[in-house]
Amino acid sequence: INVGVQEANMMGIAAGLSATGKIPFTHTFACFSTRRALDQVYISIAYNKLNVKMMATDPGVTAAYNGGTHMPLEDIGFVRGIPTITIIEPVDTVMMKALLKDITYSYGPFYVRISRKTTIRVFEEGSSFEIGKGIVLREGKDVTIIATGIMVAEALDAADLLASEGIDARVVNIFTIKPIDRELIEKCASETGAIVTAENHNIYNGLGSAVAEVVAETCPVPIERVGVKDLFGEVGDVDYLKKRFNMTAQDIAASVKNVLLRK
Repeated sequence: INVGVQEANMMGIAAGLSATGKIPFTHTFACFSTRRALDQVYISIAYNKLNVKMMATDPGVTAAYNGGTHMPLEDIGFVRGIPTITIIEPVDTVMMKALLKDITYSYGPFYVRISRKTTIRVFEEGSSFEIGKGIVLREGKDVTIIATGIMVAEALDAADLLASEGIDARVVNIFTIKPIDRELIEKCASETGAIVTAENHNIYNGLGSAVAEVVAETCPVPIERVGVKDLFGEVGDVDYLKKRFNMTAQDIAASVKNVLLRK
């Protein structure tokens, strides 16, 4: 159903379809899935516990040349505070395809943050994933880098840079932002004693905040957050924007060195 430029109406239509037993998927830019349609997401879908799957595209700096008005750096924060919604940010197409069946047949509203353009492949075909469970991509004992979405590749590159300097960094992919894998985060905090998060989002109210909440409540260790530091988006390609907002592998490595000074 093509609803045109009526994102709020789209959410209402999806809610109605779900109420009749169908499994609707909505699809629009992440900025429109949240800012423009938040009341319908909250009341029509989540409050009524309906089975709508929201596919939110071009999140964060992947909005690129669409610019600041279309660059959602706060969308996870909007949705994370709404009860019943599961938030997922796949790393690559392998993960997205593998999770699609579970997303479809797990009852309840899902917010899925996906890139529309080419992404770096991290996982091999045939890999399996469990919603709500993080993945240790690389073992390490000195610090844990917890990353999501496009920042996973940057985190792995950062770990290589750090290894060349004798720093042994564990890399963890948290692709389910809500409900977050508290057990894995607590384990990493306990075993490595320091955490750096990396996200394609404002450092407020996203992955970094969610991880910090767990750490503060159960296993306090030094933590640094890599992401957009409370700024609006800009126009540019993804590589430029990563550098502009200090979201590169080099920036992650620098944050690791800073957090290790506080261990």
